[in-house]
Amino acid sequence: MIIKNELVKQIKEYFGLNIYETKVWLSLLGKGVASAGEIAEISGVPRSRTYDVLESLEKQGFAIIKLGKPVKYIAVKPNIIIEKLKSNAVKNADEKVKTLAKLRDTSEYHELEQLYTVGILPVRHEDVSGAIKGKSTIYNHIKDVLENAKKEVLICTSVDELKNKSRFFSSIFERLSKNGIKIKIALSGDEREIRKINSKHKLKAKHIDIDAKFFIADNNQVLFAISNGNSPEEELAVWLNTPFFTSALAYLFEEAVK
Repeated sequence: MIIKNELVKQIKEYFGLNIYETKVWLSLLGKGVASAGEIAEISGVPRSRTYDVLESLEKQGFAIIKLGKPVKYIAVKPNIIIEKLKSNAVKNADEKVKTLAKLRDTSEYHELEQLYTVGILPVRHEDVSGAIKGKSTIYNHIKDVLENAKKEVLICTSVDELKNKSRFFSSIFERLSKNGIKIKIALSGDEREIRKINSKHKLKAKHIDIDAKFFIADNNQVLFAISNGNSPEEELAVWLNTPFFTSALAYLFEEAVK
């Protein structure tokens, strides 16, 4: 049985195995049930290493030890492996989220905040700006800008964008309303869909014909999308912390929705 190098490379990446583990597992899948000696011959992995590799695969759930003598191994169905890895990924992600959630209560986090504050205070407002790349990173910044508003937020985007990120915006609208922050929204797109959104979120979004996406907080900060990109990783936005520009853009927003 010939195992293609490209397959070995891809499976290694997908399943998080090392090169020997990948070759041994693929060989075992092709054989179904086999001894360490047979797997060594098929996979090309040194026999002295095959025993350790099979033991490692057994511990990870990729193989099962067959009862009886001589010792042989049985390949586990790929579908079972995928479901197990999915479950592990969710569990690990949940644990990571819990750890990060607790981080705010640690002394180390307060030191990080203090370092940031000390570093930012001497800097001019107009210097605290930058380009943000990647859809997920952009939305993290949008959340931060809007949820730290003290009086008012202005949102200009498309009705499709708001629908596609409904859960994201719902949580923000709820938090802003709870804190008594005024929300003004302008949406491009189908006016019937805008009315549905207004009804669903108890908003008064206005229709505009301008295809733009920006978010303003307290006429001080603005996050402006300048490119959709060909993929989520290529989307680009600019964050500016300058009242001079932001207040001017806010004025134009107000004029557009009159």
